[in-house]
This record gives sequence, C-alpha cells and structure tokens, in this order.
Amino acid sequence: MSATVSFEFFPPNTPEGVAKLRATRKALAAESPEFFSVTYGAGGATREKTLATVLEIAAEGHPVAPHLSCIGTSRATVRELLALYRQHGIRRLVALRGDQPSGMVNHGEFRFASDLVDFIRAETGDWFRVEVAAYPEMHPQAPSPQRDLEAFVRKVRAGADSAITQYFFNADAFFRFRDVVAAAGIDVPIVPGIMPITNYTQLARFSEACGAEIPRWIRVELASFGDDREAIRRFGFDVVAALCDRLVRAGVPSLHFYTLNQPSPSLELARSVLRS
Repeated sequence: MSATVSFEFFPPNTPEGVAKLRATRKALAAESPEFFSVTYGAGGATREKTLATVLEIAAEGHPVAPHLSCIGTSRATVRELLALYRQHGIRRLVALRGDQPSGMVNHGEFRFASDLVDFIRAETGDWFRVEVAAYPEMHPQAPSPQRDLEAFVRKVRAGADSAITQYFFNADAFFRFRDVVAAAGIDVPIVPGIMPITNYTQLARFSEACGAEIPRWIRVELASFGDDREAIRRFGFDVVAALCDRLVRAGVPSLHFYTLNQPSPSLELARSVLRS
C-alpha cells in the first residue's frame, strides 16, 4: 500500500500572500510531492498572477502543473500560454472548462474542457501530461449522472492522461464513480481531491458552490463545536485522515490536497498518508 501526494495553491493577491505561499510551499516540499498545481480564476481572471506563481515554482525546481481554463478565452491566448509553459520546461497541465464570470455572455472559442484538451494535443502533441477534472458526486451543472459521465469520457478520449476529482467526504461515491468509469472503458488514473476541514462556515460555502456533499453526521458534529477552532481542527483531521486511509487501502495512486495556501492541515494529512 503506497500513494503519492500533490498540493494545490491559488495565486496570491498581495506581497504578504506571496511571502506566505513561499513558506507554505517550503513546508510542503519536504514531503516530496509529485507536483504543485496553481489555480486560474474564472475567465482567466488571475492569469498573470497564476503565471508568475507557476514560473516561480518552476524556477525553484519543483514540478508544477498550471491550471488552464478555457471558458471566455481564445485559441490565440491558449496557444501563447502553451508556448510559454513549454519554453520554461513545464510538462504538466490541469485542463478545465472553468467558471464563466458573472455577466459574461460569450463563452469564447472553447465551450467544453474536452475542446481544450483536444486543442492542447493538436498544438503540443504529448509534451504535456494533461489532467482533467472529475466529479464523483456529479458536476453541479450536469443535467444527469449519465451526461456527466459522457462529458468525462469525452475529455479522456480527447487526450487526457489522468483526472483529479472534486473533493468529497463519501468514499463510496468515489468508488462507484471509479467503477462506472471503468465500465465505460476508461482506465486513466483517477486521483481523489482532498479538502482538509478547518472552518465549517467556509467549507459549507465552498460545498454549496461546487456541489460537494457534506454528510449529515459531519455537518451536525461540526455545527456542535460552534467557534471552537481547535475542536473543529481535531475532528476534521480525524475524519479526513480516515477517508485518506480508506482510499489508499483501496489502491488509489495518489491524493491531491486543496491547501487553500495553508501549510499545516494538508501537511499533517499528507504525513499520515505517507506513513501508512
């Protein structure tokens, strides 16, 4: 039983945030992650900050996977970014449709993530390892589980190498999704996305937006702690560590941690995984 780990960051907006992320990265790098990923705002809203963060991580010698979302953008813009990343020796991408910014009517020259994956392959061949998103509990905008599965299959057949899931707390949802994908003839690695639990209000807001279910027993327990941050932290660690242990024992190849640029929760969980 063994698994690797990777960590996701968002590009900081302030000099203080940049310094904090450097410290976070240094702490997490001690666990020899497979890669760091960096998010890309709705409609490319954080493009320059994402680029700066990615290039700094690459210059430090760490494997890095920029997120690249295609909604509201053009082929010329994506082509330019692909060339820049190749120039800097970056070999991995997370290819996403992305969220359409509020008020945007035109979705741009790409409509689906599968279109982006297809374009990346046409432009760069097999230079990049391409990750795509997967939704064990269904994408919140999908009309049905079957349609969601069909969208995932299209992304893989367009050239994706592997997938990273939305975070979840119900391992059975992940196992069912993995089985359904296999039955559809898709055998790429599917890496669970892991969200540490440190703040109930924040977690509830994120989960509402992305369609991730917080099981009732977890919600009730978290709500009972009120403002007791240490109790939330201890309970959250126990819940997510048990989830990680179950996933690793079931043979998942890797775990991808959504760090929110905070080092300690993901570091503690990663160490529990790597010691298993």
